[in-house]
Amino acid sequence: MIIDATQYNNEDLNDKIRNCDCEIRIDNCLGQRFIGAGLTSKSITVNGTPGNALGAYLNGAQIVVNGNAQDAVGDTMNEGNIFIHGNTGDAAGYAMRGGKIYVKGNAGYRAGIHMKAYKQKLPVMIIGGRCGSFLGEYLAGGIIIVLGMNKDGKRIVGNFPCTGMHGGKVFLRTDDDTIDFPSQVNVHTADSEEIKEIAPYVEEFCKVFGKDSKEVLGGHFAVVTPNSANPYKQMYVEN
Repeated sequence: MIIDATQYNNEDLNDKIRNCDCEIRIDNCLGQRFIGAGLTSKSITVNGTPGNALGAYLNGAQIVVNGNAQDAVGDTMNEGNIFIHGNTGDAAGYAMRGGKIYVKGNAGYRAGIHMKAYKQKLPVMIIGGRCGSFLGEYLAGGIIIVLGMNKDGKRIVGNFPCTGMHGGKVFLRTDDDTIDFPSQVNVHTADSEEIKEIAPYVEEFCKVFGKDSKEVLGGHFAVVTPNSANPYKQMYVEN
């Protein structure tokens, strides 16, 4: 089904999506919010710019955006895939606990905030370009990978990365040793086993967006993990 988004507001567009049993293509999307929220099995292609909370609470559907997306992509998503052939706004992957979000371009502030693994689920976010400040804030689980492929001369991540991180891993494809991380995390160069850990996701990302996976995986990756000797939980509980 092809839907011309200019004919629908948020509520009516989402009603039409939920009531459709076939693959969906949305044309001329311009800021309609909550597209795909809570869906389990649909395949949606969006041409244009979806509004906030694209794929919120996603539970198995696949969403492809041929353009940019606004804030809170994949908010609290549980399963499924969101592939964005552009940039995304702030708080992408907020509290996601499963599934994958791949962004070809850049992400705004607080990408991956409150991400967490849930039972057997492992959320994965890959940003092809760079991220704004507070990347991985309060990260509790899952994997965030930032590839820095935009080559615009800007730092791969903004200020205060991994603040409050107490689980999961962040991989940054950079050899910049001037990034200011908090004392409650450790940073080291990825070893061969860690590269193997992320290789399937990076290879899938490169297949989706037409990149050379060997070249990407051949770069220098810094890995950020929680510092168990100085955990953030000391800030919130009394020992």
